[in-house]
Amino acid sequence: MHVDDQAVLLSAPDIGDLEQEYVLAALRSGWVAPAGPDLDLFEREIAARAGVPHAVAVSSGTAALHLAMLGVGAATGDVVIVPTLTFAATANAVVYTGATPIFVDGDAATGNIDPDLLSGLLADLDAEGVRARAVATVDVYGACADYGRILPLCERYGVPVVEDAAEALGSAYAGRPAGSFGLAAAFSFNGNKILTTSGGGMLVTADAGLADRARYLAGQARLPAEHYEHTDVGYNYRLSNVLAALGRAQLCRLDEMIERRRAVRDGYAKVFARLDGVRLLGGDDMAANCWLTAVVVEAERTGWRARDLAAYLAARHVETRPVFKPMHRQPVFAGARAVLNGTADRLFADGLVLPSGSVIGDDRMRRVFDDIAAFLDDPR
Repeated sequence: MHVDDQAVLLSAPDIGDLEQEYVLAALRSGWVAPAGPDLDLFEREIAARAGVPHAVAVSSGTAALHLAMLGVGAATGDVVIVPTLTFAATANAVVYTGATPIFVDGDAATGNIDPDLLSGLLADLDAEGVRARAVATVDVYGACADYGRILPLCERYGVPVVEDAAEALGSAYAGRPAGSFGLAAAFSFNGNKILTTSGGGMLVTADAGLADRARYLAGQARLPAEHYEHTDVGYNYRLSNVLAALGRAQLCRLDEMIERRRAVRDGYAKVFARLDGVRLLGGDDMAANCWLTAVVVEAERTGWRARDLAAYLAARHVETRPVFKPMHRQPVFAGARAVLNGTADRLFADGLVLPSGSVIGDDRMRRVFDDIAAFLDDPR
């Protein structure tokens, strides 16, 4: 879509004076290289927010996922179970290790991995004499997966969980924070995330050995010697101190940014409440951070499709996006093993992600709500 000064974007960065203050202080300190005090503090602060003792700041959420997969021992010949409704990074991180993803569909209410399908797949693999190296969960659009069922299942089969919490910083499940489930978890601080460092991510874990190994590999696997010494192939994955300073300022404002996104979601709920056949993906889970709000449209009841609303809003410079295209439909993963119930396909066809950013002002959000209401009055 054409973007201008009047455009309303899905989730633009929410940057203010505090962020400028922190970044300027980091620059003036001279700690511009990857190491530095803000990096150390950012790791500790994110670990505390996630309720785990260890965190490793890296260049992207994808890097954090890759290191987490290496941390659970994923390698060539292994299989890793991955939700089909996700961004490609979840599956890509598996492939980076040489392992093969097996895709599992979601539940209709949230799109998160379906515990019943997961249970069946784990039983099938066990009968085949195969133990998955890991189960990756994804907290879709900030709503946590059903860990009350998933964790006991995985424990029964001796399979560790890697939580892709890229979208879920600040969310919770049963009183526990996102990032605290499984052996390791990954956050993303990409430009469109609820907390941004421009680009960046974080691996969090309760396992000190896994964290130490991840930090070592993220720093090019350089050994402590006067010269450059390497016994492993490493990666250039460390986050810079300057970007960590930006993240620390964002973390100070995280709760207020979440409250703003929750208010936006509540606004959408009110706009669509008068209409039969439209629901919010994830329902009213207010333990979620409401990173992005998506609606699911039942065209046979509404008389119009999600793409009709998308076209109407695009003409008014309001950005929308379809729900994730399932991994089992991606050409790169054609032929991959998948356990499906049709949910991800339906959500891709009938779902629409709406502007949800905390930086969107009241006037612009009212404009979006009014545009949607006008469409609902006359969707022709």
